[in-house]
Amino acid sequence: MIFTIVFLLSACSQEEERQQESHKASVDIPNPDSSLQVIAENLQEPWEIAKLNDIFYVSERTGSIVTVSNGEQARKQVQFSKDLSSQPEAGLLGIAIPGNFNETNQAFAYYSYQENNQYYQRVVTIEESKEQWTETAVLIDEIPGGQFHQGGRIEIGPDNKLYITTGDATQPKLAQDVDSLAGKILRMNLDGSIPADNPFEDSYVFTYGHRNPQGMAWNEANEMFATEHGSSAHDEINRIIKGRNYGWPEIQGDETAANMESPIIHSGENTWAPSGMTYHNGFFYFASLRGEGLRRFDPANKTQELIVSNVGRVRDAFATNEGIYFLTNNTDGRGDPAANDDRLLFLPYNDLD
Repeated sequence: MIFTIVFLLSACSQEEERQQESHKASVDIPNPDSSLQVIAENLQEPWEIAKLNDIFYVSERTGSIVTVSNGEQARKQVQFSKDLSSQPEAGLLGIAIPGNFNETNQAFAYYSYQENNQYYQRVVTIEESKEQWTETAVLIDEIPGGQFHQGGRIEIGPDNKLYITTGDATQPKLAQDVDSLAGKILRMNLDGSIPADNPFEDSYVFTYGHRNPQGMAWNEANEMFATEHGSSAHDEINRIIKGRNYGWPEIQGDETAANMESPIIHSGENTWAPSGMTYHNGFFYFASLRGEGLRRFDPANKTQELIVSNVGRVRDAFATNEGIYFLTNNTDGRGDPAANDDRLLFLPYNDLD
């Protein structure tokens, strides 16, 4: 079923590099009779949801992290050693909160910066203090950046390794170059070292041939899946297996080639513009930017459906035992924000029965 909330809609028109991440609707306050709950609002270009115990952490591309707990939200700036890039799709992107955060106050972040007229991304550790967060160490640096396709999702996997998605930096050939960090899913130990069982010697590269992956999640069997922005539609969900080549820019959609992986499912001539992904009880849930909503992927039947609509662009999703939390993303210059956007919203599973 599609869970649709009533909003006031207005039209807008905006040209972008990619039609995939555009939308033409604004949103307003949900119908008070609905069970879609507003957990936080007035977020500024939010990108990733992390959670530890009862506290949510939301990264903002503008360079802050918002904490949400017991109905209260607070914003702290992150003091980086480099100035954030203002390129489209860049800034403070992924964050990951390790299980020992309460003892160390140390977390992980992925951000974009400019140096000597070049654009890069790096993965760093950050430490929270009373007033702010501060970059404390660089773990991976000089991930190629570009005008678009910065990747940016980071997740701690069930093997306690840090996984990082990187885009092709609008240089498609880099995705096929295993010596480049662009167009990849990377994997590293939490101390920044290269795992001994990575598929390429002395390399963080876990898989390659990606265009712009922005979501990762694991099921109960620890099988890994990822979302990926396609070219001219053909957005993908892939089953991620270490060392494999996912084909970009050589193949897309239903195309096949020797030693290259085709997606489990793709959007065909339609566009999802998929971003963050999460998993619960047999289903993957993923954010949809141009598709404007939250989608559910059934890996057993290889089908997907729109389950939340009319909230504008959605950037990330996070599953708990009670329901799905997800971020609207209408304040990033590509949407048409309404009052109090952007929001962290919650949908109970009961409303999906």
